[in-house]
Amino acid sequence: MKQKVVTFGEIMLRLAPEGYYRFVQADTFGATYGGGEANVAVSLANYGFDAKYVTRLPNHEIGQCAINSLRKYGVDTSYIARGGDRIGIYYLEKGASQRPSKVIYDRAGSSIYTATSADFNWDEIFKDCAWFHITGITPALCDNVAKLTIEACKKAKEYGVKISCDLNYRNKLWSKEKAGEVMAKICEYVDVCIANEEDAADVFGIKASDTDVTSGEVNREGYKEVASELTRRFGFEKVAITLRESINANINNWSAMLYDGKDYYFSKRYNMQIVDRVGGGDSFGAGLIAASLEEYDPQATIEFAVAASCLKHSVEGDFNMVSMDEVLKLAGGDGSGRVQR
Repeated sequence: MKQKVVTFGEIMLRLAPEGYYRFVQADTFGATYGGGEANVAVSLANYGFDAKYVTRLPNHEIGQCAINSLRKYGVDTSYIARGGDRIGIYYLEKGASQRPSKVIYDRAGSSIYTATSADFNWDEIFKDCAWFHITGITPALCDNVAKLTIEACKKAKEYGVKISCDLNYRNKLWSKEKAGEVMAKICEYVDVCIANEEDAADVFGIKASDTDVTSGEVNREGYKEVASELTRRFGFEKVAITLRESINANINNWSAMLYDGKDYYFSKRYNMQIVDRVGGGDSFGAGLIAASLEEYDPQATIEFAVAASCLKHSVEGDFNMVSMDEVLKLAGGDGSGRVQR
């Protein structure tokens, strides 16, 4: 078993129509589970790490189903608190061609909203821990959960744990002003900042020049400025930014940049035909964490993270069901997709 990694957030019930049916067409909804930090934990467990997921879930059968979905892939769920009345839900309608995907949240008042410090023994959780991962989704839920996130970061720092944070701005959860205020406090404790091509602008007003994400025009060089300014403002050790060029809902170009405070490293660019893009950023974060803990050099690190995320776009559901060997094969240049016999 490799090093211990802890993630903290909310796992939700995902309800989605079959295939590319719209909500209004659907008579049935498939039920699976997922959530930013849970997705990272599953990826890391698949890579052989001791992945532990922390959350709060209701003490009933649906809460247990969410826990079982994690256990199935080797995630340690022993630190999950039980209590509250409901699990958060999100509805997903897959987009196609020029029609975008849609997400509807039904998560207000879920179990994690009313979690308290007493639910989590952070001293026990961070003992012998190498890495702690959070996202901007969890503190966006409510002020109470934002306070718990900061509390966890403070305790992780006491134990010398490396902290990564995916900014993950969600405009359906909070305003840009509120996000900037809260995330600035959290980023005081963060070592590795992860963002997509829009997050830094949405959360901190740091924009890349000559970029229009709506039209799919991404100026890779402009993100050097973004990473530099994030590092200057918060003192991050590393900043990783995914660069998605959206041709349409089915076809994207996918690459990323890593800044280590001295140099900038760009990955190769993949042209992807998307099966399911939910969890794409989380699979990138997990790949970055795994490669960092394996002490890959910066170029190999960003290549591994991007390859992991590229493969996730071919997998149904939130979780990235790929092995370390599969990621290394793609990162090494074998992206032909030929049948393996």
